Amino acid sequence: MIDTKILRQEQIEKSRQVIRHDAFSTPFTPRFIAGADVGFEESGTVTRAAVAVLQYPSLELVEYQIARIDTVLPYIPGLLSFREYPALMAAWQKLRQRPDLVMVDGQGIAHPRRFGVASHFGLLADVPTIGVAKSRLCGEHALVGETPGSCQPLMDHGEQIGVVLRSKKRCNPLYISIGHKVSIASAIFWVEQCIKGYRLPEPTRWADGIASNRSFFKQTMQKNL
Repeated sequence: MIDTKILRQEQIEKSRQVIRHDAFSTPFTPRFIAGADVGFEESGTVTRAAVAVLQYPSLELVEYQIARIDTVLPYIPGLLSFREYPALMAAWQKLRQRPDLVMVDGQGIAHPRRFGVASHFGLLADVPTIGVAKSRLCGEHALVGETPGSCQPLMDHGEQIGVVLRSKKRCNPLYISIGHKVSIASAIFWVEQCIKGYRLPEPTRWADGIASNRSFFKQTMQKNL
């Protein structure tokens, strides 16, 4: 029997350990930026995590790792990070080239208890992380302009928990938030630096494609690596 109350309390306690400022030297020029994403196989019984490492500023794929493990937790709203982080950590441990920054497909502090998967993973891996989510979990924001680069603060109970960014015209915006060891200003800056004509920034676009086993990414990986 899963005690969700204990897990929610753990989120609250660990959220206090999240570093919400830039915990790296200035100026910061990463050599490698990674994307991380999680998918599920076999009716959700297997968790499949992918971490794709890209060289910066070329944003060329230099390494990727995939981990498949038995799913440890059923889907419970608000507790998704406990379901996803074990596979993410398994893929992370396989990496030969550790990145300087990781963009995680999911929420950072833009979470009811300020502890989404980007924060959970960042804290465990002790690496700067940014949450790059495709949808809103909590908070409110004004209408985002249609021009790429338009953004609005994401607010919850008087606190800014992220930024809503229009990354591509005629596409739904992204929800960017602090994961760990990164300020909101730096989170937005680095996401924008990694957007190359698609809705998703290149690190999470690659991780999403690999985690989802899409044919285009499989063909490109076989060609380039």
